[in-house]
Amino acid sequence: MYNGLIDRYRQWMPLQASDTVITLQEGNTPLIAMPRLAAAISEHVTLYAKFDGMNPTGSFKDRGMTVAVSHAVSQGFKVVMCASTGNTSASAAAYAARAGVRCVVLIPGGKIALGKLSQAVAHGAKIIAIDGNFDTALSLVRELCNEHPIALVNSVNPFRIHGQKTAAFEVIDQLGEAPDYHALPVGNAGNITAIWQGYNEYRKAGLSNSMPAMLGFQAAGAAPIVLGRAVDNPETVATAIRIGNPASWSGALKARDESNGRIESVTDDEILSAYRLLPSLEGIFVEPACAAPVAGLLNLGKSGFFTKPCVVVLTLTGHGLKDPDCALGLAETPQLVPAEKSAVLKAIGL
Repeated sequence: MYNGLIDRYRQWMPLQASDTVITLQEGNTPLIAMPRLAAAISEHVTLYAKFDGMNPTGSFKDRGMTVAVSHAVSQGFKVVMCASTGNTSASAAAYAARAGVRCVVLIPGGKIALGKLSQAVAHGAKIIAIDGNFDTALSLVRELCNEHPIALVNSVNPFRIHGQKTAAFEVIDQLGEAPDYHALPVGNAGNITAIWQGYNEYRKAGLSNSMPAMLGFQAAGAAPIVLGRAVDNPETVATAIRIGNPASWSGALKARDESNGRIESVTDDEILSAYRLLPSLEGIFVEPACAAPVAGLLNLGKSGFFTKPCVVVLTLTGHGLKDPDCALGLAETPQLVPAEKSAVLKAIGL
């Protein structure tokens, strides 16, 4: 029986044998072949989606949270705290509830998808909205956790990174080898940092013979790494990556440079176009942030970036039900017809 990623990858974790494990059986997410989307990108691309929206709370954050909360509980903390644009709050609240400890969440006022906020509410977190953005919220959380007996569970916590690196382990275990490229959205930059670390650790252990080039994509309105400077008022429809000063900025640069990869930006129009395309082509519903690397790969394909056969893995970080308002806002109003068979057939063109 699968018992979660700490159990599966315990030897790779900085945990003691006596540490309590707080798990919702996260990880072990599917790696899904995506031939139709691959064809839209380039004839040279074989594409797989690592669908981390299939984690227990619907996002990749659960990978890091199981390790961070397990460590916090084992160290005797009774309160965990995070700043969040949504997914971290949902995950922290769920794992805190599982552990029987309190969870406090700071969110940017009016800047969080309701699907994510509802999860934190359901799990009993104390939610505080601040008059400021995510970067301000994280700064406050770091100060509070330094001054009080509260465990910080954002990705600046290295235990989070150790959990999230398991996505790379699973990709290699599922494919049998590392891909040529690994594409993913970049917000606070913890995930690109962690996944690159995971690929490095498997390679050093002799469990992989190659390393991928890391391809990270930011939203144009929240692209500090691309611009080379912090963005004071980040804006994008992709709320999960609406971050102007990433905590793991240096880790993202390291992943990009060491892998000979790229970190680029895509516009909100490109994100929304890709957001519509993915579920229509492949039947996978994701939150808008996941569409950033889809848009980025489409742009690379158009530019002739892929010149020879290659395997690309695309991390889909969160489920579409995290932000249903975005999908509904783009949808046409359902057509109303009489409750008659002839009217239905006419409406569908038969």
